[in-house]
Amino acid sequence: MDIVGYTADHLRAAAVDAVRAPSLHNTQPWRLRLRDGGIEVLADPTRRLPATDPSGWGVRVACGGALFNLRMALAVAGIPARVRLRPNPAEPDLLARLVPDIPRRPSPAEQSLYAAIPRRFSNRMPFWPDPVPADARWRLGDAARAEQCWLELLIGVSAVAAFGEIARSAHRVLDRDPAYRIEREQWLRREPAPDGVPTSAGGPQSEPQDLLPTRGFGGRDRAPGRDFEPEPLVGVLGSVGNTAVDQVIAGQALQRLLLTATDAGLSVSMLSQPIEVPAAREQLRLSLGRFGTPQMVLRVGYGQPGRPTPRRGVEEVLDLPVVPA
Repeated sequence: MDIVGYTADHLRAAAVDAVRAPSLHNTQPWRLRLRDGGIEVLADPTRRLPATDPSGWGVRVACGGALFNLRMALAVAGIPARVRLRPNPAEPDLLARLVPDIPRRPSPAEQSLYAAIPRRFSNRMPFWPDPVPADARWRLGDAARAEQCWLELLIGVSAVAAFGEIARSAHRVLDRDPAYRIEREQWLRREPAPDGVPTSAGGPQSEPQDLLPTRGFGGRDRAPGRDFEPEPLVGVLGSVGNTAVDQVIAGQALQRLLLTATDAGLSVSMLSQPIEVPAAREQLRLSLGRFGTPQMVLRVGYGQPGRPTPRRGVEEVLDLPVVPA
C-alpha cells in the first residue's frame, strides 16, 4: 500500500536517529519540519559557529549526516524516501525534502547501517597499533562512492607526515584567533549537558611532538614526550564540488562512512582544521592530486570502547503543523 505522505509519528520516530549525526562541537545545528506530507531538513542558523564555521560549511555537512540517518530510519521502517536537495532557492536554510517512495523491505545493508546509528561515536583517544585490513578499507571507500564522493587513504609514513604538516599549520592559524578559542571553550561541557563536547570525550591533551593536531576539549594530560599515535590511518573525504548541495552530499557520505566503520568494528575521529582554513584545504587538495574539494579528514583505527555524546530531546528540533482544536 502506497504512503501518501509522512505523518508526525513518522517524523518523531525517525528524528530519534537523525539527531545522532555528528556536528562541529556537537552543536546539533538542524531542524526537522513536517510540511505537506514531506519531511524537511533545515539548517538552524542560531547554532552556527561564527568563528569556526563562518561560511556555514559545517552546518550543511552536519545536516547531511542527519539526512542520511533519516533515510536509513525511514527505509528500515518500510517507508523509504525520495530526496530532493535544496528544493527551494528562496529558502536557503531548507537543505532537503523527503517524500515517500514505493514501500519496500529494507536491504541488509540498510539494516546494518541503521543498527550502527546508536553505537557510533567520535573516538578521540589513541588507537591500537593493529592495522586496518584491506577489506575494511575498501568498504570505507565504497561507502563514499555510494554517496557520489571520494575517499583518499594516506598510505605510508611520508604521506601522513606531509598531511600532518598541513593540519598542524591550519590548527595554529585557527588557534591564533581569540574568537575561535572562546567559541571552543563555550562548547566545552564540564557538567552534564544535552549538547557540546563533554571533557570525558575530549581525548588526551596534545603534546608538541604529536603528528596530528587535537582541538583541546579539556581531556586529561598524558606523560610528557609520549607519542599520541605513531602511525594513524588517515582518510580524506571529498566531493565533486563545493556548493551548498555538494556539502550536504558530503555530509551524507560522511555519515555512511562513519556507520560503515562502526559496523566493521572500527573507531573514527574527525579532523576538520585543514578544511576550515581555505589555504590549507587547497594545499591538501593539491597534495592529493584529486579533482573536487576535500570536505573532512578522518582518523581511522581500532580503539577502546566509548559512548556517544549527549543529544537534545527530539521535540526541541521538530517543527510540526499546528492541529486546529
